[in-house]
Amino acid sequence: MSGKFIIVPLAAALIAAGPALAQQVGTATAVNPVSESTPPGGATDKLAVGARVMHNERIHTSSSGSAQLLFLDKSSLSIAPNTSLVIDEFVYDPAANRGHMLTRLTQGTLQYIGGQLSHQGAVTINTPAVAVGVRGGTVTITHGANGTQITNQYGTITLTNAAGTTIVTQPGYTVSVANRNTPPGQPTRVTVDEVRRNIKKLSSQFGQDGGVRGLKRIDTARLNCATRSACPEQPWPSAAENDAAQIIMQSTQRATLPTPPRVIRGD
Repeated sequence: MSGKFIIVPLAAALIAAGPALAQQVGTATAVNPVSESTPPGGATDKLAVGARVMHNERIHTSSSGSAQLLFLDKSSLSIAPNTSLVIDEFVYDPAANRGHMLTRLTQGTLQYIGGQLSHQGAVTINTPAVAVGVRGGTVTITHGANGTQITNQYGTITLTNAAGTTIVTQPGYTVSVANRNTPPGQPTRVTVDEVRRNIKKLSSQFGQDGGVRGLKRIDTARLNCATRSACPEQPWPSAAENDAAQIIMQSTQRATLPTPPRVIRGD
């Protein structure tokens, strides 16, 4: 989401904190009102920047709400308005760099940017129509009355439901799935209009600051890539910007801002 300063406790610090944080799987790094969460066995409350994200937590955003979550494996979720999801499972062993993540999207739009677990293909995002397996990449998923739409921005996605399995390796392609018993449609190139709609859904609305008062919007043209190798043509910070605070801020912003799908033109 554009226009946010992102507060990110280091994963190592969370792990070292001991049994009291054993169920914590991540942190809310940016929140626009109204976004709510319901921890397992707890009451629903407003989500705030810096809030712990727990295993089996339910998150819901209103028509003006949006959020970003950063997980212990350095993956992230950007959550659009009018979205409901559950972090069903998150297991991560940092020493072995192994585990798995299972998220359930029941309505709305999310963007997942992969971390350590997605490198192993150990990430699944379920919707009422399809299970989306993610390996080493970035994906935007929308579920609504017409089914699920999945845009592969980078990496490989595996779509599985009662009708079978489809694998999509082409970045910049989108697939629609009507329901659990219908096979996924043929992958089609994402259009410029679709890219714009997804960016709008996943970005702060005018006047929102992601939960940090006084923050100014940042240049998303510079920050629309998760890594330098993914978008080497983008202007990256120069050596003169090597102030530690700037490096932390810029790296976390790049990791959690919505990433526009690659638009492929021509054959």
